[in-house]
Amino acid sequence: MIVDCDGCAVRGHGCADCVVTVLMGGPPEVLELDADEQRAIAALSAGGLVPPLRLLPVRPVTAEERGRAPRRAVG
Repeated sequence: MIVDCDGCAVRGHGCADCVVTVLMGGPPEVLELDADEQRAIAALSAGGLVPPLRLLPVRPVTAEERGRAPRRAVG
């Protein structure tokens, strides 16, 4: 999963209650989460420990973008 905060339709008003802001301290340029990381965030969110991911992409993520190797955001 690619989290591109610059391409999020709810950037601004959705950031305050988004797991990316909670974990990263603010929106990074691009953050890629692998399947294990997505499951961990979903479990933490379901347990009420962090807010859910509020990402609402302005455009759909392409298959090519989904297939890229995960990178870590530097903050």
